[in-house]
Amino acid sequence: MPDYAYILSTTDGPVGIVTLNRPRQLNTLARPLMAELVDALERHDADPGIRAIVVTGGPSVFAAGADIKEMADASAADMLLRNNTGLWDRAKRITKPLIAAVAGYALGGGCELAMLCDVIVAAENARFGQPEINIGLIPGAGGTQRLTRAVGKYVATDVILTGRMLGAEEALQRGLAARVVPPELIVEEGVRLGKEIARRAPIAVRLAKETITRASEGRVDDGIELERKAFYLLFATQDSHEGMHAFIDKRQPAYEGR
Repeated sequence: MPDYAYILSTTDGPVGIVTLNRPRQLNTLARPLMAELVDALERHDADPGIRAIVVTGGPSVFAAGADIKEMADASAADMLLRNNTGLWDRAKRITKPLIAAVAGYALGGGCELAMLCDVIVAAENARFGQPEINIGLIPGAGGTQRLTRAVGKYVATDVILTGRMLGAEEALQRGLAARVVPPELIVEEGVRLGKEIARRAPIAVRLAKETITRASEGRVDDGIELERKAFYLLFATQDSHEGMHAFIDKRQPAYEGR
């Protein structure tokens, strides 16, 4: 594995472990971090000795969202041409099971990254949410689609339109998380689950993942395409830039509906 600046990539037997490593920035998903993450995932996916991959931020925080400073002054055309979502498309093509071991905040892009995985293991301190509405945006990496399919239309609408967070137990009850463990055990539990999966027949696991994804995301690509267009369009509004700059300046935004 190459030396990464924003992530750590290791192995534990047949399990690859990719750890987001921008703790001072709460693991916000800046493009350089996402590029390294996808590179590490693809390397583990190509390694015949790896049979499952854990994505984690450690026991304190998973990822607190996108890097708002990267987007604050972007136009709709800028966002389209940057094609950050292309990295998410590459992550979606990983063939081996992805296990999100989530502790602390998994917000915005962090929640979307967790939902891109095949299983979510949540620590007791996990908090899931899509708070983009608070800065004049909407989820832009699958959040409107995958959260709705995970928890249902009405809870997803509540979460996305108010920015409220789901705690670990509610995430478990709603079907967003598969299991809940103490924060200090989150990586250990993710790896334990990965090793359990690794003991199964690899081709059967791969095909099971593919068919489950097809069942849960049938036609979701159409919804994600609509979501992306709406997300990019919002960068043509004054409110989105007001919301992002207010977030950076730590003040309340003044929205004018334009």
